[in-house]
Amino acid sequence: MKHARFSIIRATAQAAMIPLMLGFAHSAQAQEDAVVNPESLKPAEEIVTELEMPVAEQESARSIEFEARELAYDAESDVITARGNVILRSDDNSARADEVRWDRKAGIILATGNVRVVDAEGNRLFTESVELTDRFEAGAMAELLFALRQGGRLAARSGERGDDGTTILTDASYSACAVIAPDGCEKTPSWRITANRVIYDPRSNRVRFNGAVLELFGARILPLPGLAVRTDGKAISGILVPDLRFSESNGVEVNGRYYWRMADNRDLTLGAHLYTEASPMITGEWRHLTGNGAYQITGYATHSRRITGPTGQLTSERDLRGYLFTNGRFQFNPEWSLTGSIRLASDRTFLRRYDISRDDRLRSTFALERIDDNSYFSLAGWATQTLRLNAEQGQIPIALPVIDYRRRLDDKIAGGNVELQLNSLSLVRDEGQDTQRAFAGARWDMRRLTGMGQVVTLSALVRGDVYNTDDIGLTQTEIYRGNAGWEARALAISAIDVEWPFIGEAFGGTQIFKPRLQLVASPRIRNLAIPNEDARAIDLEDSNLFALNRFHGYDRVEDGVRLTYGFDWELLRPGWRVKTTVGQSYRFDAEREILPDGTGLSERVSDFVGRTEVRFQDFVKFTHRFRLDKDNLAIRRNEFDATVGDERTYAEVGYLRLNRDISGFEDLQDREELRAAVRVAFARYWSAFGSGVFNLTDRDEDPTLLSDGFEPIRTRLGIAYSDESLEFGVTWRRDYITAGDAQRGDTFQLFFGLKNLGFR
Repeated sequence: MKHARFSIIRATAQAAMIPLMLGFAHSAQAQEDAVVNPESLKPAEEIVTELEMPVAEQESARSIEFEARELAYDAESDVITARGNVILRSDDNSARADEVRWDRKAGIILATGNVRVVDAEGNRLFTESVELTDRFEAGAMAELLFALRQGGRLAARSGERGDDGTTILTDASYSACAVIAPDGCEKTPSWRITANRVIYDPRSNRVRFNGAVLELFGARILPLPGLAVRTDGKAISGILVPDLRFSESNGVEVNGRYYWRMADNRDLTLGAHLYTEASPMITGEWRHLTGNGAYQITGYATHSRRITGPTGQLTSERDLRGYLFTNGRFQFNPEWSLTGSIRLASDRTFLRRYDISRDDRLRSTFALERIDDNSYFSLAGWATQTLRLNAEQGQIPIALPVIDYRRRLDDKIAGGNVELQLNSLSLVRDEGQDTQRAFAGARWDMRRLTGMGQVVTLSALVRGDVYNTDDIGLTQTEIYRGNAGWEARALAISAIDVEWPFIGEAFGGTQIFKPRLQLVASPRIRNLAIPNEDARAIDLEDSNLFALNRFHGYDRVEDGVRLTYGFDWELLRPGWRVKTTVGQSYRFDAEREILPDGTGLSERVSDFVGRTEVRFQDFVKFTHRFRLDKDNLAIRRNEFDATVGDERTYAEVGYLRLNRDISGFEDLQDREELRAAVRVAFARYWSAFGSGVFNLTDRDEDPTLLSDGFEPIRTRLGIAYSDESLEFGVTWRRDYITAGDAQRGDTFQLFFGLKNLGFR
């Protein structure tokens, strides 16, 4: 019989760790065939003992690799003893102990002293003594700690292995909280779950609790019958922790939800909301991950009375009310994809009444796209449902289809890149103007660096448009209508843009000063003959100062000849970054039929526009945008956003004022708004927070408003506790505006979440 030869070396304490591969023998015959030198008790430096095992038995055995400072073998009892930082490895499992005793006849490995066992999933077991089977499975153990790879720890007084392969723990507790603080000191978990008995099934990666009770800061507060968690971090079916809320519209609200994990790629959550001042509501959420994409469907439904207008009067009939939201994305291959969403509400106040969303419009969309290195194709469409009480749904268009195709030519023409574009749009309204549009265009761009360091960009754009429109009398603003019937136009734009950057040292850092000059020319364009659907909100700002067309859409194109000039300045220091842009433009003609007074573009010389950004590490972020009147430097646009602080303590302020004095355009009204938020952390895990939105627009700025110049829209205050495994708190919010049956008043909410239990 052939034999495989293995060496067994008994090393001294000073010897380096030597790996040893041993095969498990599963029969008495295999053990008898193993021949061990009887001089195995001699020092390792004197002899090397060889062990022979039949090759057939070796191939059917599971092998374990040993590393130890000291190794001994008792041939009579067939017991191997390893001491001194013993490490055992078998496949993806490993164990470490001060001493390991392997009884080959019984097939039991006893590890003692600072034992750590790591299974194939990365879960770790810490104990002083554990029995391992010849399949590297834990048996009896005492005073153990089980650290799950995905977070969470199980501690127990004792444990044993069941006949079915499960591990049964007694007097156990579970927590996702750290037991060591960042400063290295011991830390009492903020919460834990105690149980008389815990059953761990490694085949299903599931831990089940019998007699579970939730302890919060040492106090037993809530029994959790039937609780189970997974050790691989995946979700598990069960009841989710309810939320508690009080509001003026619905009274006291309690909700409960059940999560059903149907498979690894799909789940369903069903819930119910109970109110003291409203009818119950049911909810559902379905999520599905397919082979080439994912989608979700969320729905709300109730049967209650609704308010039809801003007067606050209930209708006499009870209606079925609800909300549907679904979206998804599918990637069919590297080029083709499909995205879409549907948002529908039964009425205009449902979402606000039940505090689901504060959107004032719901948009449903789809887009079939193809993208490769040099081309883009899109077939899209959208429909919008308005939730504004005084808006007319019949004036809101449905866009179907919206087709856009762009292709960048492989070869350059006259040294520049060429992009071709085809576009088509159809807008249909129930009670408004209908418009269809199609155009074909080409754009050429060439960028060069001169010997003196100037960056010169030459651009040219040509396009031909065809429009068809009817019912133009239903559009309120005359210059948005265009001519009824079919209209066509051609346009051409050319431009030269020169940037000249200078770099040098300043204020202990590096500064970059970049003056910029742009000349744009276009022949007269028949703008007013064309309806304006997508370019109504025109305003000069830093983002469109150097654009070929300063209108954001396609329906309006700025014609004539203009010269735009300005500069960018940037300062870079360690931890600091300051960047400023300032510019102005000059028109060579006074034509302003499509540029209303107050936009900053209506006269030959435009207003001044600019933007300043300041960053200091991640502590200070400040952005300011402005527009100054060219005649008297009056502030026509003043907008800033500032954040100061870190993740735990910070303050945010946002302010916007549009002082344009534009009348007769519903899209260009003046307004003034203030937003603020602050959070202050204290006592390591606690924080207090607050926020508010305030309308500062008065009747002089917008005659449609009743505000006196200070009107709170919504304010919020709260206090919260949050550590690495627990969060809870209470918030108070006050709404100052009644919208249908969404009444103004106070709302209180309690929230509570435990990490690694799927409660939040």
